[in-house]
Amino acid sequence: MMSLVVHLKAVAHLRGKGDRIAKVTFRGLPLYSRVAENCGEVAHFNETFRWPIASRLDQNEMLEVQVYNYSKVFTNRLVGTFCMVLQKVAEEGHLELTDTLIDDNNMSIKTSVTIDIRYQPMDGTGGMWSDGEFLDVPDDRDGMFAFETDSLLSGQSHGSGTSPGRSLQGSIPTFRKAGRGVFSAMKLGKTKSSKDDHRRGDEPAVLEMEDLDKKAMRLAGMLEPDTISLASVTAVTTNVSNKRSKPDIKMEPSSGRPVDYQINITVIEARQLIGLNMDPVVCVEVGDDKKYTSMKESTNCPYYNEYFVFDFHVPPDVMFDKIIKLSVIHSKNLLRSGTLVGTFKMDVGTVYSQPEHQFYHKWAILSDPGDITAGCKGYVKCDIAVVGKGDNIKTPHKANETDEDDIEGNLLLPEGIPAERQWARFYVKIHRAEGLPKMNTSIMANVKKAFIGENRDLVDPYVQVQFSGQKGKTSVQKSSYEPIWNEQVIFTELFPPLCKRIKVQIRDSDKVNDVAIGTHFIDLRKISNDGDKGFLPTLGPAWVNMYGSTRQYTLMDEHQDLNDGLGEGVSFRARLLISIAVEILDTTSPEIICSTDVQVEPVSNISESATGKMEEFFLFGSFLEATMIDRKIGDKPISFEITIGNYGNHIDGVSKSSSVKKKKKEEENQEEENELIQNSSEDEEDEDADLTSVSSTPPMKPFITDRNYFHLPYFEKKPCVYLKSWWQDQRRRLYNSNMMDKIADKLEEGLNDVQEIIKTEKAFPERRLRGVLEELTIGCSRFVTLANKDVNLAGRTKLDRERLKSCMREMDSMGQQAKQIRTQVKKNTVKEKLKLAQNFLQRLRFLADEPQHSIPDVFIWMMSNNKRIAYARIPSKDILYSVVDEETGKDCGKVKAVFLKLPGKKGFGPAGWTVQAKLELYLWLGLNKSRKDFLNGLPNGFEEIRATKTGHGLPPVTLVYDMKQVFQLRAHMYQARSLFAADSSGLSDPFARVFFSSQSQVTEVLNETLCPTWDQLLVFDDVELFGEATELRDDPPIIVVEFYDQDTVGKAEFIGRTFAKPTIKMCDEPYGPPRFPPQLEYYQIYRGNSIAGELLAAFELLQIPFDAEEIRRALIAVHDFAVPQIKVGQGGRADLPPLEGPTDSERGPILPVPLGIRPVLSRYRIEVLFWGLRDLKRINLAQVDRPRVDIECAGRGVQSALIQNYKKNPNFSTLVKWFEVDLPENELLHPPLNIRVVDCRAFGRYILVGSHAVSILRHFIYSPPDKSCNNWATAAKLMNGYMVLTNGCSQARSSPSLSSRTFSRPAGDVSVNLEAEPPIRKMDTVVKLDAMSDAVVKVDMNEDESDKEKRKKKKKKKGGVEEEEETDERVLDWWSKYFASIETLKENLRSQEAAHVEAEEREDLEIAAEAADIRPDDLHLKGSKMKERFKEKKSSKQKKSHAADGSEKRPPKARVDELVVYNKELESEYGNFEDWLHTFNLYRGKAGDDDEHTLDDDRIVGRFKGSLCMYKVPLSQEITREAGYDPNMGMFQSIPHNDPIHVLVRVYVVRATDLHPADINGKADPYIVIKLGKSEIKDKENYISKQLNPVFGKSFDIEATFPMESMLTVSVYDWDLVGTDDLIGETKIDLENRFYSKFRATCGIASNYSMHGYNIWRDPMKPSQILAKFCKEGKLDGPHYGPGGKVKVANRIFTGPTEIEDENGLKKQTEEHLALSVLNHWEEIPRVGCKLVPEHVETRPLLNPDKPGIEQGRLEMWVDMFPMDVPAPGPAIDISPRKPKRYELRVIIWNTDEVILEDDDYFTGEKSSDIFVRGWLKGQQEDKQDTDVHYHSLTGEGNFNWRFVFPFDYMVAEEKIVISKKESMFSWDETEYKIPPRLTMQVWDADHFSADDFLGAIELDLNRFPRGAKTAKQCNLDMIRNEQELPTISIFKQKRVKGWWPFVARDENDEMELTGKVEAELHLVTAEEAEKSPVGLGRNEPDPLEKPNRPDTTFLWFMSPLKAIRYLVCNRYKWLIIKIVLALLLLIMIGLFLYSMPGYLVKKLLGA
Repeated sequence: MMSLVVHLKAVAHLRGKGDRIAKVTFRGLPLYSRVAENCGEVAHFNETFRWPIASRLDQNEMLEVQVYNYSKVFTNRLVGTFCMVLQKVAEEGHLELTDTLIDDNNMSIKTSVTIDIRYQPMDGTGGMWSDGEFLDVPDDRDGMFAFETDSLLSGQSHGSGTSPGRSLQGSIPTFRKAGRGVFSAMKLGKTKSSKDDHRRGDEPAVLEMEDLDKKAMRLAGMLEPDTISLASVTAVTTNVSNKRSKPDIKMEPSSGRPVDYQINITVIEARQLIGLNMDPVVCVEVGDDKKYTSMKESTNCPYYNEYFVFDFHVPPDVMFDKIIKLSVIHSKNLLRSGTLVGTFKMDVGTVYSQPEHQFYHKWAILSDPGDITAGCKGYVKCDIAVVGKGDNIKTPHKANETDEDDIEGNLLLPEGIPAERQWARFYVKIHRAEGLPKMNTSIMANVKKAFIGENRDLVDPYVQVQFSGQKGKTSVQKSSYEPIWNEQVIFTELFPPLCKRIKVQIRDSDKVNDVAIGTHFIDLRKISNDGDKGFLPTLGPAWVNMYGSTRQYTLMDEHQDLNDGLGEGVSFRARLLISIAVEILDTTSPEIICSTDVQVEPVSNISESATGKMEEFFLFGSFLEATMIDRKIGDKPISFEITIGNYGNHIDGVSKSSSVKKKKKEEENQEEENELIQNSSEDEEDEDADLTSVSSTPPMKPFITDRNYFHLPYFEKKPCVYLKSWWQDQRRRLYNSNMMDKIADKLEEGLNDVQEIIKTEKAFPERRLRGVLEELTIGCSRFVTLANKDVNLAGRTKLDRERLKSCMREMDSMGQQAKQIRTQVKKNTVKEKLKLAQNFLQRLRFLADEPQHSIPDVFIWMMSNNKRIAYARIPSKDILYSVVDEETGKDCGKVKAVFLKLPGKKGFGPAGWTVQAKLELYLWLGLNKSRKDFLNGLPNGFEEIRATKTGHGLPPVTLVYDMKQVFQLRAHMYQARSLFAADSSGLSDPFARVFFSSQSQVTEVLNETLCPTWDQLLVFDDVELFGEATELRDDPPIIVVEFYDQDTVGKAEFIGRTFAKPTIKMCDEPYGPPRFPPQLEYYQIYRGNSIAGELLAAFELLQIPFDAEEIRRALIAVHDFAVPQIKVGQGGRADLPPLEGPTDSERGPILPVPLGIRPVLSRYRIEVLFWGLRDLKRINLAQVDRPRVDIECAGRGVQSALIQNYKKNPNFSTLVKWFEVDLPENELLHPPLNIRVVDCRAFGRYILVGSHAVSILRHFIYSPPDKSCNNWATAAKLMNGYMVLTNGCSQARSSPSLSSRTFSRPAGDVSVNLEAEPPIRKMDTVVKLDAMSDAVVKVDMNEDESDKEKRKKKKKKKGGVEEEEETDERVLDWWSKYFASIETLKENLRSQEAAHVEAEEREDLEIAAEAADIRPDDLHLKGSKMKERFKEKKSSKQKKSHAADGSEKRPPKARVDELVVYNKELESEYGNFEDWLHTFNLYRGKAGDDDEHTLDDDRIVGRFKGSLCMYKVPLSQEITREAGYDPNMGMFQSIPHNDPIHVLVRVYVVRATDLHPADINGKADPYIVIKLGKSEIKDKENYISKQLNPVFGKSFDIEATFPMESMLTVSVYDWDLVGTDDLIGETKIDLENRFYSKFRATCGIASNYSMHGYNIWRDPMKPSQILAKFCKEGKLDGPHYGPGGKVKVANRIFTGPTEIEDENGLKKQTEEHLALSVLNHWEEIPRVGCKLVPEHVETRPLLNPDKPGIEQGRLEMWVDMFPMDVPAPGPAIDISPRKPKRYELRVIIWNTDEVILEDDDYFTGEKSSDIFVRGWLKGQQEDKQDTDVHYHSLTGEGNFNWRFVFPFDYMVAEEKIVISKKESMFSWDETEYKIPPRLTMQVWDADHFSADDFLGAIELDLNRFPRGAKTAKQCNLDMIRNEQELPTISIFKQKRVKGWWPFVARDENDEMELTGKVEAELHLVTAEEAEKSPVGLGRNEPDPLEKPNRPDTTFLWFMSPLKAIRYLVCNRYKWLIIKIVLALLLLIMIGLFLYSMPGYLVKKLLGA
């Protein structure tokens, strides 16, 4: 193997003392030395670096050595560099030299370096040398025996010098932490050698190639050092021995526990419903809850705007599988259920996975489940949101809804689902099942057997499949443990379905009630792929395994939930063979079945081999240790059982089927209890006498460890178990999963590291991230090469093939993207690239989850007394063996710490947190034929003991270890912080218990604290560990630390637990840097799944050395080869580093943490600002009267002054106090600071009121001011940007959202020009000031002119002259301002979104381009396409929003002053106003756990207001010398006094949105209640009836005195006629912090100053006064007003207008505009500047204490405060809601044409119609009006000249009609509805006796409807069809419109057809105009219309019958009548002839 080896000996002539580190780089691969600590002139490194190289060493290659001064905190500083060309080395192979270094400027410096270089090429030409040459044993080793003993003890050949485990520091795995990557979950053994970005080892880094496996070599050779994980110390050694895998730290199962959910659904409206003249109702169903909207009459586009809330308390899995179903029902009433129009279904999970967990204003497509051939049945527009606990839903701001009218663009579908979904059939085939448990008692069965003599299986199974709200069942197979169904369940559903999971459940049919045997969920996303090369859902045929409760049958199974699929199954239940296929239907084919009912039909059987070849698998397990067994179990003997499927389960395993008496040898070889008689004799003969399974360990009595736990005395005898089982060989599936899981684990570990580096602010996170991505790329490409084999195995299903293809594609593209992102990782992009990398992690985890099972999971049960106590479940893939390393399971052949837990619900909550048992367990699972390696991973040094002497191939039943190492464990328990509060006082009495192996020790108990500093060293002596020394060094067992709260009575209460790995020192290693003494680390403490604090500790494991005599004897024996292995006796302890005795006598025999380990301390001074206490609750029913605050930190502290009377004045008299304390230098190790409030009672008693622990002190560290500021001497700044002083240096960032920059400019004049500029693009919101106008924000609004914001419309006159209308100042009001501002807010959000989308697309393009190597020009093309797409999107949006103007050009916008609308609380925008006054919540009482639902809010008993400032002493003099420095105030200079102050508080409440309904009808009657201190204002009489979005528009004045009354509560209550009113929600505002904040939150600063009008200045102080005050307080120079509209403040110049207009329109000079322009840009003032609070409206969430964490609506409001000692402010601004304006719409129906003819004439069969027209305004159906009837129209023409008159109230700003009406006859009062103004006109055919026939209709939205056609000919369907494209008009602008409009209806095929045309004239007049010129209805007076000139044919039968007859006779039937008359005459003649003939004949004959 070619390699270059460099031995770095020493660096000499260094300057000063310090830590040094060297970096040696060759071919771009740097290696780092260890840190030479505290060395003077010479640094002895004595380290070896080795680079394995693949190509020959070139003559001109370079080697570079760099020496740094190492620093723990800052980046390392370069001392000098040494470079050399390796020409001589290449020729001779060896070179030693000493040379000087050069510095940055290429100047030579004194420092010199001594190195020795060797190069060994392949052929040995570079001179030969042996490994040993370098290894002159360094002096600090323990003599010569170092290596020999080592290799001797490890039983290795000792030619290799150091064994690999020795030369590199051990691989110390980290813990995988589910989901949280804050502090690396457990920095197990992250020794501090990794402090610098990447340190290799701590000793000569010679990688011995013979011993190291190839993988480590590959890593070392080809990866950059960035790829080395901090968490696992080194990646190189990750696989050196690696015999342990990582335990999981979280104990509690997270699923299965019920959580609160709220589903909010708003049904806004429906459109295009199919059907004629219907009365639609929308039914909303979630799961089984149904709610209905009200009914809207005769319309097929009803408007509802109704809000529904569903509350649930269920586990997440159950919640997300519930189906949300919207159905529209037509004409439903009390008696009939109505006919279904169409439905829409979606599961809750789909909504929850949307951004913000919601769909907002989207259209759901309705389809008819009864007829799949029909198309879309209409659309319902709705909002759906799913709120879990703690989610806050951001509602997009409500305003005019214009852009949502585009239905196609806003469908209610997740991203990526096509709008046109097709129907598909889902075939779920159920073939057969195996291994079912018995589900009946055997008593009955035995009775039956006695009578009938037949033995029945005790289970009657059938399978139930559930999908998208439908259920299908197979037939029941009576009495069968192995039922065969061969049936398929068919669902018909739209594809892709919006339901994620199919639920397959085996159930037992029973007369009483059926119970589930087992449940399995199939996630459709995992069995399909929607990409271009994707595939439809497909699965199997494959076996799925079902898990649930234990198998013994009990009548009441306590774990029945597990069988229903909730929570983690604790036992194997059965396996089921199923397959799934999907077929897309062609709905046009004739023979298709139309309904979507579930069908069940038989299918043919499938062959045995279809699921894969049966193979014999072998499972081996060895129990190395069983400790921490819960003592509740009792001391009966304990054994452990391992099962896989039903194999190995002897208690309640397989019940043999009676039907299949004996099967071939594949059958399970287990016995059922009642068949024990015929025992295993016959069973074992057909086993090739090979091996019976041993599935459980022998029972053993437990020993006591301590008062909580037992352990089993295994010592050197380790019991083993093994099992044989038969399964289909589907290992490939698991291998692929394993590969992906491993890549994902590595990625997760790396990302945790990067987050850790960022969090602890270490250097170079970007390097580590690059390394992580590099690893990912390599992993992906490795996957692609490995996964593509064994492709044609038996039993490969379609899903296997498709998944493999898509996984390879995904992995390939992921590798490419990672490579691409890697190149983009820069220091400033680390965070965003980290996000992208986290997406990779999710993708990997998703891909790795294999939907088709093969081998069931392995269960380990602890049995005592033949009862199952606790279990662990291990996925079989984790322990599956493969010859390829990457495919092996992560725990296969490794020792894993396994924690057993209680089954099912018992495992929830506190019971589940106690460990039932901790096992050190070794597992191996593989094919029986490849079982030769199964013992390889065990720690070496054991003998196998087999069950029988003869069986040679048998696995061992016990392993006996003859090698043991003895260690001493030292646990340095320094302190813990932020522990869980376990006592009712809100504190705990914590102690820690440390477990290692079978020993445990406890720290002392510290009373009454959450942040105990134990400072205690626990020493465990004589810890015996079995196995080889080197292996133990790399992989020590883990240490468990548990924390308890000591109670005076009863048992100590569990607080939490954490795991750690010790740093190990073998006896031949020096106890010295860099690894020893170990450094303190933080370990996260978990309590169940939640974090319960952090532990600061260090653990070291020191090998106890042997005495020399024994070793000598041992050596002689080995050299004479007399014995292969010798047990070496135990030596003395003299060589261990000494323990210092107890230093302080008070603590007794407790050892403190030794000096090298405890942190280095320095002296700090902590100043405390005591302001006051607020809202203290009663303690034990007594009120707090004389409180005091005690501050304590690291044992020192200070007490505040006593508050004499809390009721009278809760503020402290002395503001600032300080104390000095010794704290660690390292800020991360600072202890918390405790704030406690005590109440001083009589007789010297103190009672604890509450406490608060400040865990992160570094926020309060004062950093010295920055010299670059203008006036730095007075400055002071807190680290996180809060200011301590009001005049700090660099300007404070109030909060990240303000993103203000720090101005540190030189002194001198800086001019800020604010003059007007040319108009700007609409996207930019730019503020400009000029003399006339007020600040203009260029934004568009869709307001209407009648809304007093008359747009400057430019109407072209006939002559082409343009006419302008100016906005009339008088008609503007506060609401104009508000709506304009909302528009701005929306616009800004939209432009942000657009920019965001564009940026994302750009990035995607770049990535795609790199991946596909597109040439730049192609990229340009692609990019432009993207842009076009985006433009289209944008332009369509613009079109929509401006359709109202009838043109694409935007009209200029009326200039309206604006305010700022925050869509959140003001506090979140300004950092809670804690710029100098902080609020600390005081807690008391036990902390709650999730299941107890006690939130921290309930524990708050009050608030302490104050602040902290800490700094190292002594402080520099400059600060204290500053003029006006008050030494009493310390760092808190210029802080206002805290004496009581009277304030007028004015609360403006604008409106509330989305309130939670409080009444049964799904509505509420809200009103406002305001509380402040004692005063309360109830606005009960002004409640707003039945509104969830009420507009209050009110202001309230309250007088208050701070500090007594400072918490303002604004609540919204629901008014009830009877009973008490219910609270809907409330919001609390701390007024005091606002009042004193330097952001000046007392009264928002307007953007403009005016003396009158809607924008009048609200503050009693004018801008110039405010500015003058600010300048004085901030000691600023200014303000100086100059000529020409300029003002100068602190050397900066601002400009602005100087004139103002008063009420009478007179102009006068003023400085106010100038002053205001400075205030609006105050953040630009150096030193004291900050963003002042502008005039604003804030949106606050309303919360209800009964439903914690879930928003109940939002309130828009703002608060002004005015001190009473200044002049009173003016009257409050009038914000009362605008009254709707009264309008009258006059519609004249002139004519109709081409109306379809419905009636057939009786006589003539001619088509005709009796036409009349009906019209109404939407929402006022009762008020519908009809014309008279035009009878008997033969051409469809009708003439009416008929007038409809519709009066209505209209809100211009909102474009809504306001209707007030009683909902029903029982309603107490009227409800106000707001609906869009829509005019409906219908044409009907009048019938006399039957109901009139509906012919057609048209609905016109009065704001935007198509212009009528000029003539009937031009009027056609396109006017409706292409409504979006056509220009539209608004009646509110046009006032009068006449034209032709089409009537439409739908035919049988749902196609639109034209059914007529109407000529109408619409005329809109205001109420005043209507009074002046009234008109009559119909053709009545006044202003009557003339009678229509109807043609003759329209006669009335009744009025002129003769006329009608004449018409009939003359015109039509003339000839017919003549013919009939002639015929009649003829007949009469013949009749007469016959009549008279006989008479005449007789006469003739008789001759009469």
